[in-house]
Amino acid sequence: MASPTIASLSWGQMKVQGSTLTYKDCKVWPGGSRAWDWRETGTEHSPGVQPADVKEVAEKGVQTLVIGRGMSEALKVPPSTVEYLQKQGINVRVLQTEQAVKEYNALVAQGVRVGGVFHSTC
Repeated sequence: MASPTIASLSWGQMKVQGSTLTYKDCKVWPGGSRAWDWRETGTEHSPGVQPADVKEVAEKGVQTLVIGRGMSEALKVPPSTVEYLQKQGINVRVLQTEQAVKEYNALVAQGVRVGGVFHSTC
């Protein structure tokens, strides 16, 4: 099953192929997507993306996981999160969200089993 492309990105809004929803922040993986609700894990800009935030996507069998830190890169990604993914053999790309979406969509086009977590505001 292929990863869905990110169809559009603007401040506070993301659309994903195959979904009629507009997300503020989202998680995507081969075959699906959903809203990324920070309240589920108590996520805040600092310390940022925790292993619990990426666990769901990592468990979908992705080869690469792209993390979008926001338009102004306000969302932190601590080393523990990167290490958590790398220990599972997952390549990690941490980028500003517009760059992250470009990278993610390029990987989708190459047929990579890619997942992502994206923050679409600050």
